[in-house]
Amino acid sequence: MCQLLGMNCNVPTDICFSFSGFQARGGGTDVHSDGWGIAFFEGKGTRLFLDPQPSSTSPVAELVRQYPIRSKNVIAHIRKATQGSVGLENTHPFIRELWGRYWIFAHNGNLLDFAPELDGSFMPVGLTDSERAFCWLLQELRRRFGSQPPERATLFDAVHRLTLAISRHGEFNFLLSNGDWLFAHASTKLSHIIRQAPFAEAHLKDQDVTVDFSDLTDPDDRVAVIATQPLTDNETWTEMPAGTLWWFEEGAPVKTLATRPGPMKKTA
Repeated sequence: MCQLLGMNCNVPTDICFSFSGFQARGGGTDVHSDGWGIAFFEGKGTRLFLDPQPSSTSPVAELVRQYPIRSKNVIAHIRKATQGSVGLENTHPFIRELWGRYWIFAHNGNLLDFAPELDGSFMPVGLTDSERAFCWLLQELRRRFGSQPPERATLFDAVHRLTLAISRHGEFNFLLSNGDWLFAHASTKLSHIIRQAPFAEAHLKDQDVTVDFSDLTDPDDRVAVIATQPLTDNETWTEMPAGTLWWFEEGAPVKTLATRPGPMKKTA
């Protein structure tokens, strides 16, 4: 299976520390060696780095690790292929435009017999179940709401209903963002931590690296980090119960809804 890493903040923040540990899991300290990617939102724009090589040995990943790109929302992924060959077109995260904004999506899991009808508005380029799910999800949102985006609470409820439909096909851990918020679905396994004042030291599990966040932050900063498995060994991470969809904004959880498998239906 793959692993996910997300960050949602109330001020633009770099993810270099967390990415250092995550990068090592891509073929170094773990088996996720079938490619990696990371997306940063900067205003309405995005920086997207993808490489089908293992992140632990990728020169592009090393560039990202040392490049302090500041963003309020970040999504990263290391891949252990289940559907689709190892290749750039099958490497997460995936990006599409909806309502004049870029949307970024990454998935960990395996969806069986998932072949939804696609109307051509969003089409997969690769062969992964993940990209098909992303395209169908955006298609159904556009069908439901037309050319104008809904209020965020309404959008979260709609994503929740679509998540129920897709989840009946298997494991569907995912991260989704349009740069204003980050939605995280813990189908089977995700954890998160909220870093805020008083800030303290953190030590990575996968690298012998320690950071004292009190030296790098302001008292009002707040950062939520979401990962398949906790990245540090001296902090308390919160395990997100299996079958829950989370809405993060400004570095904190806003709302959580339970998810359960149900029949796949098209939205009106």
